Amino acid sequence: MRPYSKFFILGFRQMIPVTTGVIPFGAVMGTVFYNAGLSFFQSMTMNIFMYSGSAQLASIDLMTKHAASAVVIATGLVINLRFLLYSAGLSPHLQQSGFWTKVLCAHTLTDQSYAVMSANTNILKTKTDAVSFYLGTALCMWLVWQSSVVAGFIFGNFAPTSWSLDFAVPLSFVALVIPTLKNYKYVAVAAFSSALSILFNGLPFKLGLIATALCAIVLAVVLTKRESRS
Repeated sequence: MRPYSKFFILGFRQMIPVTTGVIPFGAVMGTVFYNAGLSFFQSMTMNIFMYSGSAQLASIDLMTKHAASAVVIATGLVINLRFLLYSAGLSPHLQQSGFWTKVLCAHTLTDQSYAVMSANTNILKTKTDAVSFYLGTALCMWLVWQSSVVAGFIFGNFAPTSWSLDFAVPLSFVALVIPTLKNYKYVAVAAFSSALSILFNGLPFKLGLIATALCAIVLAVVLTKRESRS
């Protein structure tokens, strides 16, 4: 087995537990498409090319309220600003990759795939290993998301609302974060981010996440520099 195949398969497998939080989200998304009156072709076209659940939900909501196209586009862009941070974190691994590999990685970038990638950087010794691992996570995520949306569109939201399966999405991230809290720096940044996310939750245009992330990055840089000096 070639080395890149090994890490591709590993990335695919590492993503599987995280998809338990993706399935209900995708089912809800498919139901929203159907209830909004979109055809199956329209739904899947948007789902494939936009490929961002939170932005899709906001966009469909605005479209059903007959909002201006500029408002819909601007809302989607603001919601997806967090991917600028993810891209910055992923870019060092892609420096030696070809153009189409970079395009593929950019298009398939999701919260879940980046989280799994970040949680496993310690086992990825080369850039080739990292890219192969990431593409494995991306493929698993893409297949599960598309399948869940199709199921939601065809069968409706098959899980009763009393189950509150929407909580599976943030819980899946909690499961990824906990193993990374290896020393006081990680714990400090995580606690700081949690507090700020609550404080900034009311910011307009859903900018709380971006503001929290930027502040957390600053704290991480300060703590790292302080540790290196000591």
